[in-house]
Amino acid sequence: MNKNSSNIMALAPNTPNKRETVCIFGTGDFGRALGHKIIQAGYPVVFGSRSTQTSSLIPKDAEVLSHAEAAQKAAIIIIAIQRQHYNFLTPLAEILHGKVLVDVSNNLKINQYPESNAEYLAQLVPGAKVVKAFNTVSAWALQSGTLDASRQVFVCGDDMGAKQMVMDIVRALGLTPLDQGSLLAAQEIENYPLQLFPMWKFPILLSLGLTAFFFFYCLTRDVIYPYVYENKDFSFFIVISIPNRICPILALILLALVYFPGVLAAIIQLYRGTKYLRFPDWLDKWMLCRKQLGLVALAFASLHVLYTLVIPIRFFVRWRISSQIISQALNNKTEPLNTTNAWLSDSYLALGILGFFLFVLLGITSLPSVSNNVNWREFRFVQSKLGYLTLILCTAHTLVYGGKRFLSPLSYRWYLPNAYMLSLIVPCIVLVVKFVLVFPCLDKPLTRIRQGWERNPQYSE
Repeated sequence: MNKNSSNIMALAPNTPNKRETVCIFGTGDFGRALGHKIIQAGYPVVFGSRSTQTSSLIPKDAEVLSHAEAAQKAAIIIIAIQRQHYNFLTPLAEILHGKVLVDVSNNLKINQYPESNAEYLAQLVPGAKVVKAFNTVSAWALQSGTLDASRQVFVCGDDMGAKQMVMDIVRALGLTPLDQGSLLAAQEIENYPLQLFPMWKFPILLSLGLTAFFFFYCLTRDVIYPYVYENKDFSFFIVISIPNRICPILALILLALVYFPGVLAAIIQLYRGTKYLRFPDWLDKWMLCRKQLGLVALAFASLHVLYTLVIPIRFFVRWRISSQIISQALNNKTEPLNTTNAWLSDSYLALGILGFFLFVLLGITSLPSVSNNVNWREFRFVQSKLGYLTLILCTAHTLVYGGKRFLSPLSYRWYLPNAYMLSLIVPCIVLVVKFVLVFPCLDKPLTRIRQGWERNPQYSE
């Protein structure tokens, strides 16, 4: 048996060869796209429409009938029309009695109506078994086959048998059904597609807040302080120098924040002695957006690389180099090579290059097209083991950059340390705690807890 056939069987192992007819009310873009996909999965499809005339847009293997005739031919009816047009279903209540009605509609704004569209449909046709599904899948994704980003299909309904029938269709289409419980969950499911980047909200707001803080912090130290005490105008630092300080700082802090919730979760599990108690809501939400935090960190690291590449062509840098050369020529004195500084400089650059390479590797493996082709052990090795190695390299990159300046009084203007010193606080905390957790006295009980052992078994009751 070839690989493709085994994958199909894995999606729907108990599906018989002859599948039940599926009826679709509505011949719009989504109804046609979903019908075409269902036909490809081996289901007979009949469309219910006000006009029974065939069209080249309708899948050729589908039949187009009136609503009443189409409903009589199928036990599952997909309502692919908008809520405001549901009234035509009332005269069909007798025909639809006992049928499974699948509501796929969405609204124009969150909580547009007092009740969900699926609950409204259940009120209009009280004898039917209403199931909410497919509203998170777009017609474009169905037609183009690019379903990686929308492979999960949320399903909810009050009748378990009806939900199972719909989930069988979802699996046959190569999608993943997620049972969300009763029809009361329909409101949340309908609101989900209307949320603009829900998992990106916290990372973006955090990044904007940190950017604003470090911008004014660097502005105070590098522009305002020299102007007040030395009467030097370095306002042009706002364009390149300050952004090139902010970007690596945010990249390092956000990367550390990707792994911070993991060590916090380990401490909580060790303290509780069980893995069966839920984490606090704030920690749950933090852990859910770690991928987004990592990608935002990678974006800042990439900007840092681009800003660094343009340093040699900056007017200020070229002026400073030429001034040093002229000064040495006039004084007839050449500064000897300082091998210590050369080692620090090369080490700093090497650590940055290696850290950025692994950073990019982490970003690539987080893509669905890549992560779907590796097993869990491989994915965990890259995201965890190589992730911590990336954090170590990037932290070392910053430490070597600081060199002897950590102890220099000139590094503290208005008693404010360099911004990169602040960026080391979170990464160092994460790495120190992780190092402590690796000790066998803590690692062994933590491993046992994550395998199901409990210090106090009553927690699992």
